[in-house]
Amino acid sequence: MRMERQQLARRISVASGKEPADTVIKNAKIIDVFNGEMIEGDIAIADGYFAGIGTYEGKQVIDANGAYLTPAFIDGHVHIESSIVTPSEFAKVLLLHGVTTVIADPHEIANVLGTEGIQYMLDASENLPFDFYFMLPSCVPATEFEHSGAVLNAEHLKPFFQQPKVLGLAEIMNFPAVVNCDMDMLAKIAASKAFGKKIDGHAAGLSANDINVYMAAGIRTDHECTNAAEAKERLKRGMYVMIREGTVAKDLRQLIPVVNEHNARRCLFVTDDKHLDDLLHEGSIDHNVRLAVSSGISPITAIQMATINAAECFGLEEKGAIAPGYKADFIIMEDLESFKIADVYKDGTAVVKKGAIVHFPESSQQELPSTLTHTVHFHEISEDEFQIPVQSHKANIIEIIPNSLVTRHIVEQVETNESGFFQCSLDKDQLKLAVIERHHQSGFIGLGIVKGLGLKSGAIATTIAHDSHNLVIAGTNDRDMVMAAKTIKEMQGGMVVVKDGKVLAALKLSIAGLMSDRSYQEVYANLNNIHGALNQLGANRQFNPFLTLSFLTLPVIPELKLTDKGLFQVSKFQHISIDAE
Repeated sequence: MRMERQQLARRISVASGKEPADTVIKNAKIIDVFNGEMIEGDIAIADGYFAGIGTYEGKQVIDANGAYLTPAFIDGHVHIESSIVTPSEFAKVLLLHGVTTVIADPHEIANVLGTEGIQYMLDASENLPFDFYFMLPSCVPATEFEHSGAVLNAEHLKPFFQQPKVLGLAEIMNFPAVVNCDMDMLAKIAASKAFGKKIDGHAAGLSANDINVYMAAGIRTDHECTNAAEAKERLKRGMYVMIREGTVAKDLRQLIPVVNEHNARRCLFVTDDKHLDDLLHEGSIDHNVRLAVSSGISPITAIQMATINAAECFGLEEKGAIAPGYKADFIIMEDLESFKIADVYKDGTAVVKKGAIVHFPESSQQELPSTLTHTVHFHEISEDEFQIPVQSHKANIIEIIPNSLVTRHIVEQVETNESGFFQCSLDKDQLKLAVIERHHQSGFIGLGIVKGLGLKSGAIATTIAHDSHNLVIAGTNDRDMVMAAKTIKEMQGGMVVVKDGKVLAALKLSIAGLMSDRSYQEVYANLNNIHGALNQLGANRQFNPFLTLSFLTLPVIPELKLTDKGLFQVSKFQHISIDAE
């Protein structure tokens, strides 16, 4: 407390000009996110905070030479696990793109490991030049129609609400539990409110009246809009609209027309799920900003959406602006067209200079408990277990929509062998899909047919399978699917590409079957090997096959998905037969 008083007194002294700042930045074009304009003046920084804008002297003076200064970017909703690297490596990648703060939902690792997974993410994000905030997973498991590795009820979550880095309750995706006043769901919502925390929504496919239900329950955000009309309905009812541009879900261009001068401050940018290679190639929130500007949004409005809007949405009162009393997290860039980031500062200290990471703490390889690294448990799989009986020669099929989490439910004629079992058709692009329960060795295997992956041979498999993260396999033949399952079990989680009984490429994800303990550079090199192997299988190049595969198991996103219990029709919230009699 005494230290805080001393820093506060010094900041006031610097602001009043009584003593020099730690750092003063001169000759910068400052983005004022409050008035939506550019201003000029010296920027004084003291003890990691902006102390004033005006005329100042400092111990260190930085000449911006007319460059633009914007607040550092904030990702309002992200699953770190989708990057398949640890929080430390994730932070490095995002700093390169001007992001210094994320609001993360550790929903993925929680579905595998429960409270131990949440605690791991909290611990692994400590002592870094990056701000990780967390929303607690609200739906573990996501539904009762699949087997996950854990169950989290309100009592499990309550202790975490007391942690400063926890901002609230993460995306509530179980609408039936809300509308039917499920007691455990109400207890989670009530606990979040009791601690003065925020509540995120997940309103995929919900009607305007359904949004009334969510708002009445205290749910204030949604990142599942797919068109401007849906976004407007949410804005009408007081929600913040999270405009998402991830690896699979690319919604920004469809949503950006809803943004205008009257409602822009209720809109913010998120990535939700974005693969490491896309983060490195495209960027993070900086990519959202560029897309928004190219779609007609003014650069300053886009910056507001990437900074102060997200901060205000989550009550981060010291973030999102270049103004006295705010954290000195900022970006230096040459123009507001390319948004090419030169330097990034966190708490007034450079963390990126000329596009390279600086002053980042050395990673220490810590021995992780086996409960984190040995999470794949299932029996020895045989080819017979992938047989799909289809008596009518017509089947309910999952059809992929490129770059969308939503799938189509179609019925098509299928080929069968003499025994009446489904046979893959490369001409019709009808392949086998399997989900193997991998947490409790229960023996559950869900089977289905998928259209749109475009594989011409082989099989692919991964333990990244939202939301319960069982093992999901897609293939053109049973032999390669069995080899894929065997390889995944030996690695204890990861991604694999198999052809003609041989492993073409594999990436081990030793932490909960979701994340690698290697550097992001090593992981990226392995991902390149995976992509090369996918080309050998003839996979569809319009989208990321592995990330698309990982969402074919999510039974809260329309229309048709596959769980370890079987084919699931989202509109009816029930399992259905593959055979379309």
